[in-house]
Amino acid sequence: MIKKDQNSKINILFKLLRWNKPTGRLILLIPAGWSLYLTPESNPSIYMLLKILIGGLLVSGLGCVANDIWDKRIDQKVLRTKNRPLAANKISTKTAYLILIFLIICSFFLTLSLPENGRLLSLSLAFFALPLILIYPSAKRWFKYPQFILSICWGFAVVIPWAANEGNINSIVLLFCWLATIFWTFGFDTVYALADKKYDIQIGVNSSAVNLAYNTKKTIQICYFLTSSFLAICAFINQLNFVFWPIWLITGFLMQKDILKIFPESKQSIKKIGDHFKNQSIYGGLILLGFIIAS
Repeated sequence: MIKKDQNSKINILFKLLRWNKPTGRLILLIPAGWSLYLTPESNPSIYMLLKILIGGLLVSGLGCVANDIWDKRIDQKVLRTKNRPLAANKISTKTAYLILIFLIICSFFLTLSLPENGRLLSLSLAFFALPLILIYPSAKRWFKYPQFILSICWGFAVVIPWAANEGNINSIVLLFCWLATIFWTFGFDTVYALADKKYDIQIGVNSSAVNLAYNTKKTIQICYFLTSSFLAICAFINQLNFVFWPIWLITGFLMQKDILKIFPESKQSIKKIGDHFKNQSIYGGLILLGFIIAS
């Protein structure tokens, strides 16, 4: 009975942190991988990759906890989210706050353990990122395009690993990698927002899927086109060999093709949003693989 109760608590914790859904963690870690394998000095060490992996899990976890604290009452009204631990009252708000603080502390000490040449810069960037991560869930209440705030948060997944590995952020390659991440995130999270569009309209909160209206499809297509273009610029500047380019071409084509499965919007296409989200992590992972084998 005790063991079963402990397993139940662990399951609730994993659901709160979304660690039971690896796609959301991968899609954050992939741009970090782009950044690390585009750095000019050398490919990252196993030690660095492990720290970035742990950091990504911690930060994505604290972002999810912050999101559920902000949105507890909203989540109770939405079919997709009503069974989340906080919304379903399987965990108290006080406990969620304690977990959030614990994750922030762990993230802080992890940043302190980064190599000395990039530690101070990484720590400074983390202090800039944290307020954005914590206020992002509130953005749907006061900003028409909250997905843009999320995109900026996602951008730190590129900048901090680069800073940790290089000790600086003075690079045109980093700039284009950051831009690729910003547009990619805005694109796939706008698709993700389509799943809750009718609920957002009923509740009266914002999302890019609501406010872009008839321009949603075109905006996502442009976002994915810019993502592919900026990644190509990164590869060109780094003089990656020919192996990368077929991978880049195929993933760019598949990104665009996947959009056609979502539009025009219907009950059937809404069901495919989860597949679209998973596919984006695959395409982003293929780009990362291209960077690794072609560098």
